[in-house]
Amino acid sequence: MRIDRVCTTLLVLAQAAGSQPVPAGGGAPPAGSAACEPAPAVPGGAAIISFESVTAVDAPNDAGGALELTWAFGADSPLPDSIRIIRTSGGVETDAGWVLPGTDLFVDEGLDDGTEYGYTLEVWSGGVPAGRSPAVSAVPSAQWIHSGRIGMLVILVLLAGVIFWYIDRGRKGRPLFISEIAGLSAVDDAVGRATEMGRPVLYIPGIMDMDDIQTIASMVILGRVASKTAEYGAGLLVPNTRSVVMSVAQEVVKEAYLQAGRPDAFRRDNINYLTDDQFGYAAGVDGIMVRQRPAAIFLLGTFYAESLILAETGKSVGAIQIAGTAMPSQLPFFIAACDYTLIGEELFAASAYLSREPKLLGSLKGQDSAKLVIMLIIAAGVAAATAGYWWEPGARIADFLRFITHVE
Repeated sequence: MRIDRVCTTLLVLAQAAGSQPVPAGGGAPPAGSAACEPAPAVPGGAAIISFESVTAVDAPNDAGGALELTWAFGADSPLPDSIRIIRTSGGVETDAGWVLPGTDLFVDEGLDDGTEYGYTLEVWSGGVPAGRSPAVSAVPSAQWIHSGRIGMLVILVLLAGVIFWYIDRGRKGRPLFISEIAGLSAVDDAVGRATEMGRPVLYIPGIMDMDDIQTIASMVILGRVASKTAEYGAGLLVPNTRSVVMSVAQEVVKEAYLQAGRPDAFRRDNINYLTDDQFGYAAGVDGIMVRQRPAAIFLLGTFYAESLILAETGKSVGAIQIAGTAMPSQLPFFIAACDYTLIGEELFAASAYLSREPKLLGSLKGQDSAKLVIMLIIAAGVAAATAGYWWEPGARIADFLRFITHVE
């Protein structure tokens, strides 16, 4: 007797006995998949919903822990009202989820890599189960290479090579030109002015904690400012809005004074904590400006609505102000009210600019070269896509650039 006739007979007997029908299957399915021929209608006019194929595979291009299920119904099989995904692991069945009709893909996430999972699809029609698919299984795993990001991998390797090349040049003592940043070049003049006037230097490191990259960059510049105040003998005030930032600032300034040979001039009380409140901090710093009347004010870090309040108060006491932030919404206020402004990435370039460390300079030059390459790719892509409307080679160039820069 042929196997499809056996399956059909079992289906009829199961329906007559009131149990859930199991779709008939014919042939041996490939690994991770199962196939079943459409079943005929059951006596009484109720149609059996059968699967043509069911497949379970490891989800591609992921970090692991996911499997993909795909299926197709038989050509003559009606669509169900819904589909229940049943997951089997260690002999225990659990619900993986439900999908609506018309769906042929389900991604099961949150799984353990290296563990085999079995799946059965149970179709429901009219509020009752109307059939089950053959069981399929698969094992989730992580992929080392994302096939949709090969182009970006190539670009990353090339840009990393450029950065390492510049770092090697810096180590060998070859000159690496970096354009002048006026705000950083004016640090010495600002501290010297405060020394001549006998008034302190006020350094404001922003209102964010040490987990903010702008605050970290600000601490690097603070070290340079502290070195100059120690060398010139000027007072240094650093009010903070975060306790952790205060502790870091105290250590940075202390180290700068030690390296300058003036540990006796270090005053820990001048680096203090005000409040975590945004505008309470602004009011406290404004009070320091009015009372102490600093001759030089540095506003470097992350700032929000308090930026203009601080900058205008500093201007009113006649201080020379050097500001810098990567917050685009606050830059216009600093540009309008301060003497010098570090715009965006100039704040992050300060460590390399001030220290002239070959590794930092080489890294900075490499990043600038990478940005230039990216700008050229964008310009070439726009030109090629535009020319591609009437010039076929241009369209092919645009497709290639789109491929190497595409990220899924």
